[in-house]
Amino acid sequence: MTEIPHAPIAELVGMDLVDLGEGSATFALDPAERHYNPLGTVHGGIAATLLDSAMGCAVHTTLDEGERYTTLELKVNFVRAITEATGRVLASGSVIHRGGRIATAEARLTDEDGRLLAHGTSTCLII
Repeated sequence: MTEIPHAPIAELVGMDLVDLGEGSATFALDPAERHYNPLGTVHGGIAATLLDSAMGCAVHTTLDEGERYTTLELKVNFVRAITEATGRVLASGSVIHRGGRIATAEARLTDEDGRLLAHGTSTCLII
């Protein structure tokens, strides 16, 4: 399995890689005011970043030596607002299909009680 390289975005956003397996990855984040949009909830871009990271890293675990990937398409559905009171959130991604040139993945963003906050899908090009 390919190791996931250090990602500066994880430090910037404050998310942690908490689980990694063949075709799967999970990130965690403790929402804070610094993640808020002007409406007083966590910015959708933060949720999208968590989902994109979980899906991308899930695909990354399937790569052979010398292979890379890039995201071709990202779709995110926001289900519930996220605030500091939501508590720790988890973005769990898994590969749906891994072909020779295309991989697809899905991810769910939940709170620690398993309530769905957002979900997404991604299509990646294998290079």
